[in-house]
Amino acid sequence: MGKKRITRRRFVGDAAAAAAFTIVPRHVLGRGLVAPSDKLSIAAIGCGGKGRSDIEGVAATENIYALCDVDSSMALDAFQKYPRAKRFKDYREMLDKEGKNIDAVTISVPDHSHAAAGTLAMKLGKHAFIQKPLARTLGEVRALEQAAKKYKVATQMGNQGHAREGTRVIRELVEAGAIGTVKEVRFWTNRPWWPQGIDRPLEEFYVPATLDWNLWLGPAAERPYNPAYAPFKWRGWWDFGTGTLGDMACHIMDAAFWTLNLGFPARVEPESLPLFKETAPAGSRITWSFPAKGTRPELKVVWSDNSLYPARPAEVGDDAAWPPDTGGGQLWIGTDGRLVAGTYGDDPTLLDPARQADVVAHPPAQKYPRSQGVYAEWIAASKGGPPANSAFDTYSGPFTEMVMLGCLAVRMGRALEVNPQTGQITNVQVPAEYIQPAYRPGWSLAIV
Repeated sequence: MGKKRITRRRFVGDAAAAAAFTIVPRHVLGRGLVAPSDKLSIAAIGCGGKGRSDIEGVAATENIYALCDVDSSMALDAFQKYPRAKRFKDYREMLDKEGKNIDAVTISVPDHSHAAAGTLAMKLGKHAFIQKPLARTLGEVRALEQAAKKYKVATQMGNQGHAREGTRVIRELVEAGAIGTVKEVRFWTNRPWWPQGIDRPLEEFYVPATLDWNLWLGPAAERPYNPAYAPFKWRGWWDFGTGTLGDMACHIMDAAFWTLNLGFPARVEPESLPLFKETAPAGSRITWSFPAKGTRPELKVVWSDNSLYPARPAEVGDDAAWPPDTGGGQLWIGTDGRLVAGTYGDDPTLLDPARQADVVAHPPAQKYPRSQGVYAEWIAASKGGPPANSAFDTYSGPFTEMVMLGCLAVRMGRALEVNPQTGQITNVQVPAEYIQPAYRPGWSLAIV
């Protein structure tokens, strides 16, 4: 009588079935090593830049099964590091041909392709890790949230600060009353590092031999190739990216969104350098006004980019550096003090020296469990553990929606009144393509 075949996928999720096979037990391998039957087979969509570091983030414990990139030169280092991984340019082809062998995907491509790749992967039952921001528009973010709920896969956005110690310490300090009641939080960054506030280039260039320009465009409308877009300068173009705010707010604003339970604002008011139709402005300041919620009173948060820094607080002497990190950071203003921290919530510090010394001597109780990291959370969730802390439907989706309301206000050049319960804009008709862009044939957001 023939033995019933048990698939590799079942090994990952069913320890009882795995025990029935003659495999090397975990304890024989030694501490810290993972049995082959316990590894996820992961496909990487986007292998250069941040995609390369995302691959390394999961490769320590899991199997890199397939690599997909529209530009073979960008993917070369990954191809060389993982020569046994199957190679593709088109993620649709990869998921069609190898879907049965893939458990999970990392998606680290330009913002405009996040939602199409993510919804397709989840629709096929793949766990999904997507770089920040979760997507380019409100409609695309909501599609990813809906797909995560419908298909019940493990998801995580790549906002690594949410898994770091500093973010938890900020919340514990604030909840312990270290700065009193929070009235305002200010954020800054020295970005953009790429051109913004420009018109579309008129020159045409030959497409590099290593790049499939049609696949790079993906769902976006056709346009001629130009090095003004790829490989990195796409961030400033509304058709492909979300500007400086979309790039960095999902890091810098994270601790405030989580600690203060911000949700949707009632109003978003933008200020900027001159507006251009197709690109984000070279610099901007955006103010979100949040109504009272639960025990939290109303407050505002203020974003500034292009090295527009908040005023020097009275607690910081003239001979001290201000801001403490010109690359990016956050200043929390409370009724009884102020707190400053880095881009990822790093090194939270009370500006009053006596209070800071007291906090160092008597830190608040650790109320929130520490994380093993953004990748470890997602991998554990993909293997049946608790949901990752930045899952699409429970956290990173609503967070990105709040950020995208800021992008929308900047793009339209006017204040937006928002229903804080639903996130719907109530004072102006927003162009449909700013919310739910039309995709080219061959790409879809359908989740059924």
